[in-house]
Amino acid sequence: MPARGRAAAGPGEEKRQSPVKSCPICGKPASEANKPFCSPRCRDVDLNRWLSGSYAIPGRPLGDEDDE
Repeated sequence: MPARGRAAAGPGEEKRQSPVKSCPICGKPASEANKPFCSPRCRDVDLNRWLSGSYAIPGRPLGDEDDE
């Protein structure tokens, strides 16, 4: 039984494949087991960057609290 929301490719129809995305760390093609990364090493490099504060999500500066 096909998954809901997806049509099975019929005879003569090519199955569409999503373009292979590259690893955001090194640029190599991503592997299925480590998506969106190419390897456990690149996955760990990304995690280290988050944990060390190299990546940051911008927000309002501290101390500029509005009176509510």
